[in-house]
Amino acid sequence: MTTDTFLSLSLSLPPERGSGKSFPPAHSPTHPSLCAKPTCLHKGNRKAEGTHKPYSPDQCSRSESTCYSLLKVSRPLLKMGCFGFLKAMMVLFNGIIFLAGVAILGVGIWVKVDSGSIFNFLQNIQDAPSELGQLLNVGYLLIAVGAVLLILGFLGCCGAVRESTCMLLLFFVIILIVFIAEVAGAIVLLVFKPMAEKLINQVGTEAVKSIRQDYGKNQDLTGLWNTTMSTLKCCGFYNYSDFTDSPFVKDWGYYPPQCCSNTTCTADNSAVPGCFTALKKLLDDNAVIIIAVALGIAALEVAAMIVSMTLYCKIGSKHD
Repeated sequence: MTTDTFLSLSLSLPPERGSGKSFPPAHSPTHPSLCAKPTCLHKGNRKAEGTHKPYSPDQCSRSESTCYSLLKVSRPLLKMGCFGFLKAMMVLFNGIIFLAGVAILGVGIWVKVDSGSIFNFLQNIQDAPSELGQLLNVGYLLIAVGAVLLILGFLGCCGAVRESTCMLLLFFVIILIVFIAEVAGAIVLLVFKPMAEKLINQVGTEAVKSIRQDYGKNQDLTGLWNTTMSTLKCCGFYNYSDFTDSPFVKDWGYYPPQCCSNTTCTADNSAVPGCFTALKKLLDDNAVIIIAVALGIAALEVAAMIVSMTLYCKIGSKHD
C-alpha cells in the first residue's frame, strides 16, 4: 500500500465493527478490503508477483488487523498537525520548567527558614564540595529564581492547555524582556568596555562599602563573603584593604583568614588577590563554555517566543 493511500485511509477510517454503523461500499477507497494484501483477495493457490507464496488465511487476518490498528493510531496524529505538536511541546518543556521552579523555590525557602538543619545535612555528606555551602547564603536568590521559573512554567503550560491567549501573551512578554536584558548586557560588555568597567567599579565601591559596614556584624553577608573567598581563593573585592575598619577587624584585630596563608592574618602578610581579579580570571579561562551556554539559553528563549506567539496567533484566529 502506498503512502498516499495510507494517509487517505487514516483520515477517513471506517467505523468500528459492532458500532452499529455500516462500512462504505466495496468500491469506496475507505473500504476495509483495502487493508488486505493483494494475494488475500484472490481464491485458490494463485501466487503473487515474483517468487512470493500466497498468504494463508491466518496471515491475511493478521495483516488486516495490523492495518486497522495503524490507521487508528495515525489518524489522530495526522489530525493533530503542527498546532497540536506545538501545544504538546509547549506543555512538556514548560512542565519541566514549572517543576524545576518548584524545586528551587522549595530549597530557597528551606534555606531561609531552617538553615541550621541544612548546614548539618551538608556536613554529613561525605566528600561534599565546599561550593554547597554557598546555598546557605543565596536563599533569597534561589527564591527569586524559583518564583520566576514557576510563573513562566505555569503561564506556558496552562496557556497551551487552556488555549489562553492572555497567558501565552504574558509568557511571550516575560521571555522577551529577559532576552532584551541579556542582549543589552552582552552589548555593554563587548562593545562598551569603558562603560562596563565604570559599572564594575561602581559595584566594587558598593561592595567595599558593605564590607566595611557589615562584615563581621551581618551574618548573611559575612557568610556569603567567606564562602566566596574560600571558593575562589581570594580576599575582598579588590584586596585585604577592603576589610579595613570593618566590624570584624575592629573586634578581632586581624583580617579574615582567607586573606592569608598564616593562622593570624595581618596587613603585612596578606598576599591573596581580590575576588574581582580571581573572578575575572575564572571567566577568562572558561570563556568558550560560558559563550556556548549563553548562546544555548538564547536559542531556547527565541524558540519559546516563536512557539508561544505561533500558538497565540492560531488560537486567536480560531476564536475569530
